[in-house]
Amino acid sequence: MGMILTGRRVAAREGLELGFVNEVAPAGEVMALARRWAQDILANSPMSIRASKQTVNKGLDEPTLADAYRNQSGYPAVKALFRSADVREGPLAFAQKRPPKWTGR
Repeated sequence: MGMILTGRRVAAREGLELGFVNEVAPAGEVMALARRWAQDILANSPMSIRASKQTVNKGLDEPTLADAYRNQSGYPAVKALFRSADVREGPLAFAQKRPPKWTGR
């Protein structure tokens, strides 16, 4: 909150230490690192990504972590995910030791 209210700037390394930077790229390698992050995200179910983002964003409006966890099943993207073929495909692909085939349905 102090950083938000004061606008204090921090270097990437300090952001990493404070926990709001995921990774610091060596000079000249930021695009390669960004592409790797994008590939890692895109390897997951699009429905799972959507549900995760919605859970985090809507969870910020909940008074407690317990409330956020309890209420996540009411979020539309989470409901859609748990009714989808993707929710079964992930564990099945893992058990069969193969990459998942996400359908987004």
